[in-house]
Amino acid sequence: GCTVIRYTAPWEMMFFAESFGIRSLQTPARKLLELLFHYQIEKKPLLFHVFSNGGVMLYRYILELIHTHGQFSSLKVVGTIFDSAPGRRNIVGSLRALAAVLGSTNVLLKFCLLLVFAILVVVLRVLLHPVTRFFHETHYDALLKGPSRWPELYLYSKGDRIILASDIECMAEARRQHNVAVRTMDFSDSAHVGHLLAYPSYYMSLCSSFMYDCVGCS
Repeated sequence: GCTVIRYTAPWEMMFFAESFGIRSLQTPARKLLELLFHYQIEKKPLLFHVFSNGGVMLYRYILELIHTHGQFSSLKVVGTIFDSAPGRRNIVGSLRALAAVLGSTNVLLKFCLLLVFAILVVVLRVLLHPVTRFFHETHYDALLKGPSRWPELYLYSKGDRIILASDIECMAEARRQHNVAVRTMDFSDSAHVGHLLAYPSYYMSLCSSFMYDCVGCS
């Protein structure tokens, strides 16, 4: 059997801190890796299942810790599954994602948060990007040249209205250029992080097959 550790980062960190260069998810990333030692499973094969750009933000720091911190360098990572990620700067997609997260929040508050977020994105990530790119590397760019070489599986859909399929395909091809064993699956019409719901049997089959292949090759 598998031991599963699940974590969803607070939306404030993802949309307002991380999106604008504040590395707020570094601490949760470290604590998640420390849990492996707490539960005494640090010697077991480790597979990451990353959902959307929020998961990518956290995964980026986990990668950095594994490759730079002595305590975590011995972890036996065998592969990573990306579901509906990663995506580049996409203002419309980001607004749709934030609107979905806010859900039934008070209408006025929701509108204000979306407006503030949109203004900050345009100013910091578009207008000032020629300057900010020198001291703030995006999570997408960090993964493009990431140091990991274990296999990766990308599950995505051209029907995703939040993350562009072309961004994921570009990432997959870039990782192949770094000699990473990459698999991809375009579900064509399923929604953002909705592939399991739309195609449960096929989705589970893809993930299980990938996991067993990774563990078998480790």
